[in-house]
Amino acid sequence: MTAWRDNLERIGVRVMPEAGGFWRWWQQALLTWLPARWQWQLGLSQSRLLLQPVAGQLRLLRQHDESIDAVADLPWPVRPEDLHRLLPTALDALPRHWLLPEDAALRRPLRLPAAAAARLQDVARFEIDRQTPFQAEQVYFDVRLLHRRDDDQIDAELLVVPRRLVDGANGVAAEWSSALAGIDVANASGVPLGVNLLPPSQRLRHRDPMRRWNLLLALAGLALVAVAGWRLLDNRREAAEALRAQVQASAGRARLVAAERQQLVDLVQGAAFFEQQRAAQPTVLEVWNELSKRLPSGSYLEKFSMEGGQLQLIGLSNEASSLVRRLEGAPLWHAPSLTGVLQSDAGRGVDRFTITARLDSTDTRKKEAGNGAPQR
Repeated sequence: MTAWRDNLERIGVRVMPEAGGFWRWWQQALLTWLPARWQWQLGLSQSRLLLQPVAGQLRLLRQHDESIDAVADLPWPVRPEDLHRLLPTALDALPRHWLLPEDAALRRPLRLPAAAAARLQDVARFEIDRQTPFQAEQVYFDVRLLHRRDDDQIDAELLVVPRRLVDGANGVAAEWSSALAGIDVANASGVPLGVNLLPPSQRLRHRDPMRRWNLLLALAGLALVAVAGWRLLDNRREAAEALRAQVQASAGRARLVAAERQQLVDLVQGAAFFEQQRAAQPTVLEVWNELSKRLPSGSYLEKFSMEGGQLQLIGLSNEASSLVRRLEGAPLWHAPSLTGVLQSDAGRGVDRFTITARLDSTDTRKKEAGNGAPQR
C-alpha cells in the first residue's frame, strides 16, 4: 500500500484501486521530470528503507520501485537511535519497513467480485476465519490486488502473520515497534511483496519534507486566486460603469430623438387635420362662383367670410327680401337665413342685409349625390 493511501485510511477515507493507480501514474509522470539525484535530495523519491534480520545482523536495503540496493549490514542488536547517527540525512528520512521472511506469512489466494476492490481490507478481515485457522484478532494481515479478470472478478492474495511471530522475542524488537512505518514480507527470491501488515494505528508517520513548501505554495496560490478574482471583479465593475455611462448617453440621445420625432408627428398630424378640415369644406372659389350665379345684379357684398363651417354675407341689395329664397337649394350650403332685420338706405333705394348659412362638407355632398337626393 502506498503512503498516500495510508494517510487517507488513517482519517477514514477509502480510495478505489482505480484512483490509486491513476495517482501513482500521475505522481511517477511528474517525478520523471526531475533527475533521480534531485528526487533523492528533495525527499520526493518513493523509496523506503527495509530492515531485514539476517544471521545476527540487521541488513539495510533501500528499495526504489523495483530496484533494491544494499546499504549496510549492522551487527545486531541495533537501536533506532543508532541508525539516526549512522545514516545520512536522505536515508534516515526514508520510511522504515521491517522485512519478514517468506515462511513467516500464510498466503491464501482470493477470487472476489470486482465491487469488493474498494473494500479489500474489510473483505479480508471476514475471510481470515474461513481461509486460515486464526481469527482476525490473532494475526497481522494485509491483502494485495493481483489483477482484474474479464468476468467482473478480481484475483487477490491474503497474507496473514500470527501476532506471536511479530510481537515475540523472535519477531520485531520492542524498541523498533514504535519506529516502523510498516511490516512487509519477502517472497522466495527475497523481493518484498509490497504489503503492510502493520495496522494503520501503529505505523510511524514520517514528516513530509515538502509539507512546508506545499503549504506556502498553497497559500501563494490562494493569494493569487484572490488577487485575480479581485482584479477580475474590479475590471467587471469598471466595464459596468462604462456601459452604464454609455447607456445613459444613448438614452439621452434616444429621448431627444423621440421628442423630435413626436414633435414632427404632431406637426404632420396637425397639418393633416387642417388639410382634412379644408378638404371637408367647399373652396372659396366654389362658394364665390355659386354666389355669383344666385345673387341678383343689384346686390353688393361688403363682407364675405367662411369660418367654422359657416358662411356669412354682409352687403346691400335692392332685392334683399328675396335673397334667402335665391340662396336656398345650393349644393354648397344649406339653411340660409337673415340675421337681424333689414336696414333700409332710402337715399340709394337698397337694403343692408346679413345672411348666414351652414356650409356642407364634401362627404355630405357625395353622400347626397349617391343617394340621388334633390338639391335644396
